[in-house]
Amino acid sequence: MTEVNKPPRIGGWTRLVTARPRLSLLAALLLTVLAVLAGSGVADRMGSGGWEDPDAESTYATTALEREFPDSQPNFLLLVDAGGASVDDPAVAAEAKRLAERLAREEGVTGVGSYWQSGSPALRAEDGHEALIAARITGDETTMNETLDRIAPSYRGERGAVDVSVGGPVAVRHEMQTIIQEDLLRAEMIALPVTLVLLVMVFGSAVAALLPLGIGIVAILGTNAILRGLTEFTDVSVFAMNLTTALGLGLAIDYALFIVRRFREELSTGADPLTAVGATLRTAGRTVLFSALTVAVSLAAMLLFPQYFLRSFAYAGIAVVLLAAAAALILLPAALVLLGHRVNSLDLRRLFRRGRPETAPEKAPGKAAVEEGAAWGRAARLVMRRAPFFALGTTAVLVLLGLPFLGVKFGTADDRQLPSSAESHIVQQHIREGFPGSPGGGLEVLAEGRATEAQYAAYKERIAALPDVVRVDGPLVKGDAAYFTVLPEGEAVDDPAQRLVGELRAVDAPFDTKVTGAAAVLVDSKDAIAEQLPLAAVFIVLVTLLLLFLLTGSVLIPVQAVVLNALSLTAMFGAVVWVFQDGHLSGLLGFTSPGSIETTLPVLMFCVAFGLSMDYGVFLLSRIKEEYEKTGDHDQAVRHGLQRTGGLITAAAVILAVVMVAIGTSRVTNTKMLGLGIALAVLMDAMIVRSLLVPSVMRLTGRATWWAPAPLRRFHERFGLSEGEPARPSAEKEPVPV
Repeated sequence: MTEVNKPPRIGGWTRLVTARPRLSLLAALLLTVLAVLAGSGVADRMGSGGWEDPDAESTYATTALEREFPDSQPNFLLLVDAGGASVDDPAVAAEAKRLAERLAREEGVTGVGSYWQSGSPALRAEDGHEALIAARITGDETTMNETLDRIAPSYRGERGAVDVSVGGPVAVRHEMQTIIQEDLLRAEMIALPVTLVLLVMVFGSAVAALLPLGIGIVAILGTNAILRGLTEFTDVSVFAMNLTTALGLGLAIDYALFIVRRFREELSTGADPLTAVGATLRTAGRTVLFSALTVAVSLAAMLLFPQYFLRSFAYAGIAVVLLAAAAALILLPAALVLLGHRVNSLDLRRLFRRGRPETAPEKAPGKAAVEEGAAWGRAARLVMRRAPFFALGTTAVLVLLGLPFLGVKFGTADDRQLPSSAESHIVQQHIREGFPGSPGGGLEVLAEGRATEAQYAAYKERIAALPDVVRVDGPLVKGDAAYFTVLPEGEAVDDPAQRLVGELRAVDAPFDTKVTGAAAVLVDSKDAIAEQLPLAAVFIVLVTLLLLFLLTGSVLIPVQAVVLNALSLTAMFGAVVWVFQDGHLSGLLGFTSPGSIETTLPVLMFCVAFGLSMDYGVFLLSRIKEEYEKTGDHDQAVRHGLQRTGGLITAAAVILAVVMVAIGTSRVTNTKMLGLGIALAVLMDAMIVRSLLVPSVMRLTGRATWWAPAPLRRFHERFGLSEGEPARPSAEKEPVPV
């Protein structure tokens, strides 16, 4: 039997996933229902912090102060507004004292103090019309939230001669958690119908459009169940819910788009459904597997960082990526075998073609698919003909867009993450603008070890002599421990405050000292990220290079892919600083700029955006590789790869961008930054890097693109991925001029 007449090969995986398709889909439905039950209430068990390094000096000091001096760590504030009267007015003072006494009797509340009890000027607004009652709500984050829900309604609002607002770190975290849950539900309500419309526009068929959406829903619900299980063992950030939705929909749609598109292409050649599924899994299916692994690798790098905020995104991201790939490679083939040619049913685009002549039904097999990419083929030919111009010009533009990131300033997440109408944000803003000495912005020094009053006094004098110190309070002594409060000049986490942290840690003392406070937490967080960042970068690069080598068999292509993917993120990082740090477009986008970027956000955005860019890179490279193996013509392979995947990658990027923009409508600034920033990165990658930079660079490198030394070539022949069933190209075949 000749090679041409051989029957199509049906692989073992195809036989496995299509043997009992109805049973597979029924089992998936059952597991999805169980996932809904298992994942219910997951957001209520998540935390809204996690930016600090748990092993840092500041974390140790904060924990010790909470244990030994709970009154020193107030996390619940009542802002008492006397209206036009003075806070020293007898009626105001009497009501405020009653509120403080009642608060002290509340279960789960300790360390109640107020301006009317202590007379501290730091607790009284400079205009004399507002003052503070401070307390500490005890317990873990869940217990604190429950206590806040129970007591807050009894204090906020008009209370006799005063008006009371609730604030403090506990209120900020609780309000942030509530808003994120509300915003996530709204984002899903926006993204799902818009995504369905876009999928219908891409596929035409309503049946084909529903398949990617179904895969995404399975991935999201399954990930929620996994996260719910993880909350039993470790802290998980509520922010990770946003990534679950974004990647669950985005990647599931990417994978399903790629598989369904290839399946329909195989059907158009006259293949029966089972044969078409087999060919699809041998080509697009393997690509999806490699793509999922590359994305998972990028997200897994966040496990190397100590902050549970970053680790939470790794948990959610890895779970949702692997579930999306598993659903696309197991459930989708079963559904496609059952649907067969009905995957093209319910072509809604016919509604817009009424009155137009019908296309000829006897169109040559595969011709429709080729015609769809004709514009991309012409674009590829133009780009490759002027490769130096496009390569240098695109690189220059991307570098220029990234320049604002050189002025990045790192800070901590605070109440300004919340919308300006949020009660806890309003309270903190009043404190920032109206109270002396930035209450809550001080540094605290924990002293451990027995010492005399004279030693404490001498140490206090040395602290007071430091530059950038406004005032030193204390010590408050309890047994062998004591603490001092140091008020720096300026804002709580600006450069002088951060510099003061190092100066305090360098002061000689006859006892052990540990420094904490907002600036100390920021310094320690930056140090932890700086320490792990090189390791994370090396991990991402090395594993990505290995995976891409296994995919392509080339040494140069993986290096090109890593460099170009990193270059595609420059616009995102530049926009993050220009918009969110510098405050441009803050009015239009509805956020308050704190003048800095939270330290962990660039790491998170890099890992997510790099993984998604690599996702699209794998789609393009796999098709180029498949064509090159068939023909041995490098230039034709590049043109063919862009022609067959350009529209698909663009459609997938637009759909993912829609999901990310829906996430970006959040009222929490960090979530808005994450959603809009990654949407920009995805669009830049698909429309600029994949369309212009990749084909121009590959044209410049020519046939050398596929070179590998002999040992690595043998390694790839044994362990690498080979798309389809190619005929090996002739080594002497010259590339066709463009």
